[in-house]
Amino acid sequence: MQTSPGVETDLGWALGAITRSYLQAAREAVAEVPGGARGYLVLTAGQGQPSSQVALAQHLGVDRTVMTYLLDDLEGAGLVERRPDPADRRARRVALTETGVARLREMKARLRHVEDRLLEPLDSDERAVLRALLRRLATTVAPANPCEIVREFVEASAAPRVRPRRRLAAPAHPGPVDRTATV
Repeated sequence: MQTSPGVETDLGWALGAITRSYLQAAREAVAEVPGGARGYLVLTAGQGQPSSQVALAQHLGVDRTVMTYLLDDLEGAGLVERRPDPADRRARRVALTETGVARLREMKARLRHVEDRLLEPLDSDERAVLRALLRRLATTVAPANPCEIVREFVEASAAPRVRPRRRLAAPAHPGPVDRTATV
């Protein structure tokens, strides 16, 4: 596809083109996990020390009710398990299962492949420089918490892209009806 003359020098165009390409491929890479990008985010945040369901929801910026349904789906797929918290019988701790750890490893490999395809035109030195520059820019303009960045992406991509319907103006009341008029 050809672009308009000069558009290639526009930063917004370049960032948009790269972002669209990456996001489409990344969505496909994590699509098999219940919840897609959100499911991947839960698995990533849940690796290591088990955390409470509420703490996980707060950390990821996900509504507690949404988190419950998401964890139900992840648990149903055998990727996580909820265990009683020994310190608080009412709370549940979320832990990845062996299957969940393996699936997360698989998805991370897929995402690395997505990155490699995206950066294919660059040699290894250029890739390192690009990553360093992007990391510097990203940590300057965005939250340092990668989960917050992904949460913003998920919310933005989950928002329906529906144009609001235009309201038609109510017809003006014609006044009293003349029943004596003939047609």
